[in-house]
Amino acid sequence: MRLLVLGGTGFVGGAAVAEAVRRGWTVTTFNRGLHGVTPEGVHRLRGDRTAPDGLTALADGEWDLVVDTWDGAPRAVRDVARALVGRVGSYVYVSSGSVYAPPVAPGVGEEAPVVDAEPDADDGDYATNKAGGERAVREVFGERAVIARAGLILGPGEDIGRLPWWLERVSRGGEVLAPGPADLPLQYVDVRDLAGWMLDRGAERSGGTFNVVSRTGHATMGELLDSCVAATGADARLRWTEPGPILAAGVVPWNDLPIWIPAGHEYRWLQERGVERAYAAGLACRPVADTVADTWAWLREVGTVPPRAGRPQRAPVGLDPDREATLLSTTEAVGA
Repeated sequence: MRLLVLGGTGFVGGAAVAEAVRRGWTVTTFNRGLHGVTPEGVHRLRGDRTAPDGLTALADGEWDLVVDTWDGAPRAVRDVARALVGRVGSYVYVSSGSVYAPPVAPGVGEEAPVVDAEPDADDGDYATNKAGGERAVREVFGERAVIARAGLILGPGEDIGRLPWWLERVSRGGEVLAPGPADLPLQYVDVRDLAGWMLDRGAERSGGTFNVVSRTGHATMGELLDSCVAATGADARLRWTEPGPILAAGVVPWNDLPIWIPAGHEYRWLQERGVERAYAAGLACRPVADTVADTWAWLREVGTVPPRAGRPQRAPVGLDPDREATLLSTTEAVGA
């Protein structure tokens, strides 16, 4: 198989490249050449899809499938899709559950309405950019378009730092504020499982739109944090605390305490999407202990979470140590 990855050195694109190389595929990447390292044997094309004549490097060549992780202006997706339509078998676009139009109900499926977006827009927020990118790919590739609406993505290479924050925090040991309940169901996808699924779907030219994320409860908050303790080998003690006092203290789920979204929160649907279609199309998710252990091994190797390609520096995720200490001293522990 011949794969073209638009990007290919960041988190999701890098995982797609690594998986294709593992399969023995012929792999080409297209990017500005300013970020990341391309594995040996991968052909690298350079260009800026937002610049005039920026797609010149893609003027020749044919590929069985393309994987596109772009999250900027939809026009850039439309332009590259048009440039490739006669020379690519299928187009896999990495989208997001963020495209669903609010209010979003738990269990939301792919048929639900998405935010208004235009495929030729020059700018927008994250949700409208992704929704516009979806429209652009569908309009050009039709039934050969695979739209992968990913959810929370974890695993080695993570460039936001949600799971790395928990691993670093647990590795420091001591009493760790663990937001309860411990049996809170989580929904996420390991980046390697996402990459493998996308390559399979693209290779089969089986188009469609999919929520590509695990079943809710594939792991729990307790299993995730227990895995962090086991992976790091730290002398850490998880101090499980009810959501009420944590929220009353102004702690923001997802940002201050990454991954955690308690029951009843307005964004709880992010952990409760319908995934029957993706599983029917072959999605398989590895155990949380494997994701955590492999992320810890990667983090020790690289030393720090890498910056996100093409994105401005963002505020770090995770709770400030002083705020955590205050919460630990003012809230009561509950049984795990």
